[in-house]
Amino acid sequence: MSFKTLAIATLGLCALSACQTKPVDANAAHARAITIDTHCDTPMRFLREPFDIGQKHEAPSSRVDLPRMKEGGLDAIFFAIFTSQRERTDENYAKAYQMAHDMIDSTEKALTLNNELATLALTADDIYSIEKAGKRAIYLGMENGFPLNKDINRVEEFYNRGVRYITLAHTQNNDICDSSTDKKGAEHNGLSEYGIDVVKEMNRLGMLIDVSHISDKAFYDVIDQSKAPVFASHSSVRALCDHPRNMDDKMIKTLAEHGGVIQICILGAYIEEEDTTSLNYVKKEELRLKYNNWNFTSDEQRKQAWADWREINKKYPAVLPDIAQAVDHIDHVVKLVGIDYVGIGSDFDGGGGLADCKDVADFPKITEELVRRGYSEEDIAKIWGGNFLRMFRQVENKRLN
Repeated sequence: MSFKTLAIATLGLCALSACQTKPVDANAAHARAITIDTHCDTPMRFLREPFDIGQKHEAPSSRVDLPRMKEGGLDAIFFAIFTSQRERTDENYAKAYQMAHDMIDSTEKALTLNNELATLALTADDIYSIEKAGKRAIYLGMENGFPLNKDINRVEEFYNRGVRYITLAHTQNNDICDSSTDKKGAEHNGLSEYGIDVVKEMNRLGMLIDVSHISDKAFYDVIDQSKAPVFASHSSVRALCDHPRNMDDKMIKTLAEHGGVIQICILGAYIEEEDTTSLNYVKKEELRLKYNNWNFTSDEQRKQAWADWREINKKYPAVLPDIAQAVDHIDHVVKLVGIDYVGIGSDFDGGGGLADCKDVADFPKITEELVRRGYSEEDIAKIWGGNFLRMFRQVENKRLN
């Protein structure tokens, strides 16, 4: 048989095999996958207003609750214990520390009131027993290490309260490291000496290190210092959307080489570069200036700022990118480093949302787009939770005590 005849025969067999391969059922694949969203800011609502996560609410004012998690087939989500970066004074350290504990307390209360629907999860494998019981798993992550106040003992204190990752910084530099978006520029040229101690302590505890929001130099410092894989809880691809909050290809390759995962963030400005001439953008920039880049002087001011933010979205709705554009970011990571290093972190209730994915109930639409692009059921399971859980277990197994 000639090479050409062999090639034609092989192609024919491949075509026949493709015809006989059962198409992926998106709904079934989504239902069978263990699905995890690694970042949402819902706990902020507990401090702003009475909010029952056991009741169904409506987007865009609310994007996460337990009924919609069930509707969207979402098995687990990380609630962010978020504190904005303020001037580093004793008073502000104390306020951030208290706010973090208040947010954990309010989350625990919400779960107690809805214990038939959801349970606090602490380990990577907790999700399996919780899912089997027909409940939603709620994990805790701390967004911004500001509440630690240079006290290394507080890392373990918050770990003991259930916090399983710390996003080392937020929109401004803090004591741990430089932020990717601080307009003042670098303060530590990456990780500070205290930040190195924080990384080591998190490794000791088996606690996940989140590199979203931190500067590029800080990222490489974390990679150098950490004995365990690290991850980005809600970041996207800089090659597709040139934003400092996103990761460039070299960073993504380095992350993957060390066993980490980038959880694609579906916040519009990280999926597609913003139209800086739109009224939505202009009015929000005015609001940032009014509130000194979210450096609030009181809880009342913070509540008013978020009310103003919601009013802008109501009066001047943003034109958002869609699911297909978000999946472009997943595609980019898969083509760059393979299927094993990408997941999803929505940033819902903190700015996340797409034109056709307004809340967690819409998550099956992402799976439908993945199926349209030829992803297998195994691939889909990896993206929705398998990759993250593999990395989570590796971090737990590196625990040093």
